[in-house]
This record gives sequence, C-alpha cells and structure tokens, in this order.
Amino acid sequence: MTPSAGPGAGGKWESQRSFDELGRSLRDVTFCVVDLETTGGSAQGGSMITEIGAVKVRGGEVLGEFQTLVNPHQAIPAFIAVLTGITDSMVATAPPIERVLPQFLEFAQGCVLVAHNAPFDVGFLKHFAAEQGRPWPKFEVLDTAKLARRVITRDDAPNCKLGSLAQLFGASTTPNHRALSDARATVDVLHGLTARLGGLGVHTLEELQTFSSRVSQAQRKKRHLAEQLPHAPGVYLFRDDRQRVLYVGTSKDLRTRVRSYFTASETRSRMGEMVGLAASVTGIECATPLEAEVRELRLIGEHKPRYNRRSRFPERVHWVKLTVEPWPRLSLVRQVLDDGAEYVGPFSSKKVAERSVAALHEAFPVRQCSGRMAKVPSMTPCALGEMGRCLSPCDGSVTPEAYDGVVHELRTALVQAPDAVIGSLSHRMTALAAEERFEDAGSFRDRLAAFLRGAARTQRLRALTRCPEIVAARRDDDGRWAVHVVRHGRLAAAGVIPAGAHAGQWVQELQASAESVSPGPGPTPSATAEESEKILRWLESPGVRLVHVEGEWTCPVGGATKHLRVHDAVNESRANLVPFDDRRSIRPVHQPVR
Repeated sequence: MTPSAGPGAGGKWESQRSFDELGRSLRDVTFCVVDLETTGGSAQGGSMITEIGAVKVRGGEVLGEFQTLVNPHQAIPAFIAVLTGITDSMVATAPPIERVLPQFLEFAQGCVLVAHNAPFDVGFLKHFAAEQGRPWPKFEVLDTAKLARRVITRDDAPNCKLGSLAQLFGASTTPNHRALSDARATVDVLHGLTARLGGLGVHTLEELQTFSSRVSQAQRKKRHLAEQLPHAPGVYLFRDDRQRVLYVGTSKDLRTRVRSYFTASETRSRMGEMVGLAASVTGIECATPLEAEVRELRLIGEHKPRYNRRSRFPERVHWVKLTVEPWPRLSLVRQVLDDGAEYVGPFSSKKVAERSVAALHEAFPVRQCSGRMAKVPSMTPCALGEMGRCLSPCDGSVTPEAYDGVVHELRTALVQAPDAVIGSLSHRMTALAAEERFEDAGSFRDRLAAFLRGAARTQRLRALTRCPEIVAARRDDDGRWAVHVVRHGRLAAAGVIPAGAHAGQWVQELQASAESVSPGPGPTPSATAEESEKILRWLESPGVRLVHVEGEWTCPVGGATKHLRVHDAVNESRANLVPFDDRRSIRPVHQPVR
C-alpha cells in the first residue's frame, strides 16, 4: 500500500498534535462539581429537580459557586422533604427549570462536569435539556463514586457513599442532602482522590478517567513508551527486549490507545503480562482506518505474536474441494491450487468444514472414499454403496456420464444455486421433526448453515477477487475523501484527498503508485480471506462511491447469500419468540422413563 496523503496533509490529524502530548494536567483542568436534589429517582418517570448546587474549581482553588432552588410545579413527597429539608413553601417562588438550566449551562461552560453518582445528576440535566429542545454541550464527565470504587478499599471506608468519603478525606463541609453542601463535599472528595492517585503516577485528566487499580505500578512506569507515538490512525507493535513482536493492534488514535495499556482501561491479565515484557512500542501511521486494519492482519500473519490470539495463523483454515479426476469427490484441503477444481470456504475450523461436506453428501451421492480411482475401476462396493448412499462407481454401478451429471449439479450448488442442498436437507429435517427427533433435525440444520455460510463467503470473495481493480471513495466525518484501490481482493493503495487537490488527478496518481497484484487461483489468492472480507465490509458500507471498476463485480442472484439471509432471519425469529425475554438457547430436556 502506498498512501499518497495522510497525517500532516491538512485536516484534523495535524490539529490533534497541538494538544499537550502527555494529556491535560489535572492542575490546569477546570472542574464544575454539581449536585441535584429532586422529587424522585427518575426524570423519565416524572420526577423534577428542586435544587441545583455547583462549585467551579481549578488547581485546588474555588473559582465560583452556583446555587438555586427550582420550582418543580408538583408537590414534594413527604419523605423527600424530610430527607432534604426542602418544602413546598420554599420552592413556591423559585424559578422553574426552564430558567435555571440555561444559567447553569452558562456557569459550567468549558468545564469537566463532576458528580457523585454522575449518571443520576447528569441524566436529569440532559433530560430537561432535551425537553426544552436545548442542545446538550459535549461535557466530559467524571464520576467520583466510580473513581472511588477503583481506589478505596474496605480498610479505608465501609462504602463509597459521599458521607463516608467526606469523612475519610476530612471534608470541610458535611454532606446533608442539600445541593451546594453536597457539591462542596464532593470537591473535597475529588481533591482527596486525585491526591491519592498522584502518588500512583496519575497526573492527567486522561489517566484519571481511565484509572484502574488492576493496573500495576510497573505497568504505569512504562507509559513513556507511548510518548513518541502520534495522534493518528495506524498500527502499533509491542516488542520485547530482543525486538520480538509480542502484540499487534490497531487504533484510530495510536498515542491514546497505547497509553491506555499503561494507565487503566486495559485490564485483561493477559495484556498485563504482555506489557510487563514490553521494552518498546513501534507505531506505523496509516492514511485510513481500513489500511490500518489490513496492515494489522498482515503483520500478525508475518510475526505471529504470542499475545494475539486471533488471526495468528491465517493458513490454518480449511477448504472444501471438488476434485478434478475421473471420479470427482469432495475433499478437505488447507490450500487452494491452480488445478481447475472448485473450492468452498475458507472455514475457520475442520469441524465446520466437515458439517458442510456432510450437507453436500446428503444431497449428492458422490463417492466418499479417499484417493484416486481408476477410470475403469474393478473394486467391491463399500458400505455406503451397499446402503444406497453412494453411486458406487467402484463396482461399475454407475456410468461415467451419469456420475458426471451428479457432479455437474454439485458444482452448480457450490458456485451458483444451492437449491438442491436446501431441498434435500429441509426434507430430512421435516421428516425427523415429524418423528419428534428434534436433536437429529438440529444437526441437519447446523450442516445446512455451515454449507450456506461457506458458499456465501466463497461467492462474495470470488466476485471481489476476480476484479482486476476497484477504486472506491467515502467522505469521512472530517469532510475529506478516503480512497482505496483494491486489486484482486487485496488492498493495493490507500489515501485521503488533500484539501484543494484536483480529485480526479489525485486518484489517478494513487492508482499509478498502487501495488501491482497478480491474479491467482481460488477466491482469495492474493490476500487472506479475512483481509478481503474487511475490504468487502468497507465497500458495502453506507456512503461508499465506486470511482472505477475493472471487470464485473457481481454475485449470483440465486446464490447462497440470499438463502443464508432467510436462514438467519428464521433463527432470529425463533430466538425472539422465547418468552420472558430469556434469550438463552433452548435445549430439549430428557425426562427419565417411569
């Protein structure tokens, strides 16, 4: 891939570098700590706000306070009045939320919102903003209750309620269920939590938002490994002290994603072990997210990192092959060859591939014995031949012409129309269900599904890989056009049209600089199936425009994809019919015979 334009070519990636590369220091962040008193627990259920209190702080200094009662235009429940001390007479002359909310939003403008149990307070504010048709500002939100649960142990405090934390950190204000007092107490809790976390190396807002006690101090000390990475899409590689690749990942923002491994949001024990071994991190900038995903796949296939569980061995897939020989048969193979045979797949496991073969044998009685067979065989029939489940060419029970006719129908089912397979297995399932042999019917359903998925995958991949070139573009959120050149199912070039550039000329230059790709046998000769499928998903996503297509990009109208959609729709309907919203799979219960 040869990106002709990417980070630094103008646009938002370049502007992202203007931020403090290490994150926003907590000393420089302005927080607006807010608390509400309400008539109940649910704004959607009709509860109203009765009081708003807020404190604006930065660097430990109070910049301002906001407090007002709010007329809820409904009676305050007695137990709420006892709890908060706010009565109907106190709010009778207070302004309504329609007047108070704009004032609060102006007070909190540009701040990071902080609340204890933030979903409650922020949820109420957002609800009434929506009711008033007022756009909700894109506040960053910090929940001191959530943060405390990550930091405070039972030895510190019995729980993470505001009163317990205020006592733990020696708050100057005792929370009493009045909005301003509770907000002031929350300020002291916020400062107590940040002071404690400062000793653990948490000094920025980003680190505070993602902190987890499950990340060890040794992991945090390695966060400097992310400092040289850019805020841009791409691929990152963790390496050990011998430069062996431990893990490959992709992100739309390399620096932010890699930093999370050392701060908090990555808490999987396996990843913690990997970070412990890491000595360096390499970043590869990519022009587009799709290019990053493809590079990730290729790097995983090349290095086979021990901590990448998926896609490490793309060569370990299975294909179902219809052989080319005097008496063709179905065979499981690991590789697609240029031998004129038909292939279906790839299948991720041998078990699924075997189900697909079983489905085909149910519909087409071709021989199931292994090895080549002479054009004029003189053998005794196998058990399947004696049972009538095989045409039995071994003993001359079928003529070459009749056998070829069945093979032709089988080939049609593989590459064009699977109706014969669907009809045969549906008939078996119906018969088994009539005999109440539901588990046996289910096994035939699984065989049919395995075949349909494999055939649909093959047909879609073949449609893409037989095209010498496809050029497609999509406008991204920043208004710029991402362009990809795909040749025989392989991503050959990717880029973003720079602002002010002549689009047609730029695309021609991208095509000229793209990787040369030679066609080959089978659906995915020039790339792994996983890469081609990622490209397909992007090509089929909303907003993609085809700039140039060389060849015919079409799938059979009556192909497996259509039937697979019907099969999946039936299964989804069956799941949705489960009563009481219980989506667990239903299996028959065998009752003992009495």
